Amino acid sequence: MKAIYLYLFIAAVGLVLICKGPGGFSDHSLHRRVGPGRRIKLRSSFSVSHNISSSKHEPVAFDPLIAEIERRRDDREWERHYLEQQQWEHKPAPAAESQPEWEEYMNAEDYVNDEDRFNVSYRLITLFPKVDVNPADGFLSLQELKDWHLEQALREIMHRTDREMEKYDKNNDGLVSPHEYHPPSWVHDSGNISAYGIENGWWKEEHFNASDEDRDGLLNRTEFNNFLHPADSNNPKLIEWLCKEEVRERDSDKDGRLNFPEFYHGLYSLIRNYEENIFNESHVSHDYESMREAEAKKLFTELDKNHDGFLMENELQPVIKRLHPGEEYYAKQQADYMIMQADADKDGRLSLKEMLDHPYVFYSAIFTDEDDEDDYHDEFR
Repeated sequence: MKAIYLYLFIAAVGLVLICKGPGGFSDHSLHRRVGPGRRIKLRSSFSVSHNISSSKHEPVAFDPLIAEIERRRDDREWERHYLEQQQWEHKPAPAAESQPEWEEYMNAEDYVNDEDRFNVSYRLITLFPKVDVNPADGFLSLQELKDWHLEQALREIMHRTDREMEKYDKNNDGLVSPHEYHPPSWVHDSGNISAYGIENGWWKEEHFNASDEDRDGLLNRTEFNNFLHPADSNNPKLIEWLCKEEVRERDSDKDGRLNFPEFYHGLYSLIRNYEENIFNESHVSHDYESMREAEAKKLFTELDKNHDGFLMENELQPVIKRLHPGEEYYAKQQADYMIMQADADKDGRLSLKEMLDHPYVFYSAIFTDEDDEDDYHDEFR
């Protein structure tokens, strides 16, 4: 009951904040607030690449409504690409006009930038109590923001999984077989199969079998999701497979293990970049490389449990999450960014007023100087 009264109070305060300017509601809208030339920019995560592990990570939208608009836009791009691929592989397209126009979302960016139809302040007031749940105290903590972003991200990757399952589940039984999931002919014909992940295991039976937890030779929806996004899976077989792939990719002398040079020149930079605060570059001067190598040798020794001077695949498990960051890692990044940008009083949490004062932190924006549309700044949401 206290939470209900609390949010009635927060909503009232929010309305006062919006209305207090001489311009009324629009005085606290995103478009007036951040100045002329800045617009919400819808982004696309659509990619034709089948190598999930190498695809660029796109920050998830803070606002589920923005996420839904972007999903529908991406779905249309996916449908168009998938239909064109099918027609190219099997038969020519009957006519260009057979492709339906997607009129509903053609002007999506105009919609989200029209404050009469999409008022950002209203959206933030609506979303605030949905994020502020643990506890519902009128502030958004780092953990609450992280949990919110993780929830949105997992919904997004499951949506992409359903889209891919629709493509590969040829007999529509809700399962994907090894026969159904194989490199299409356009991959083989491209002359560059490594770009699509065939050489490093993404199309191999070993990856499929590691994802098949119930060992029935088929992947259900959950297993297929883990197959496509192994970094977000808790399946130990997939973790083992990821470790094995790292050894296989970095093992230049093909002896099935990593010596220090292979580790140092292959994996260490990735591990180091995962948590930059572990390695303080401010202390590095002219002997940067020697200090970097010393840190790498220290980590190598810690991982080398049997002290044989080599790293086997099982010895990479303690750092595999650094090599393959999952959505939890990126959710933490986004939460950190939002608090860093919007926490005006530096108390480590966000009030509704701080969110309303910094709306561009929660919505991707494009900056233009009137006619100059090339000046682009993409923010975390």
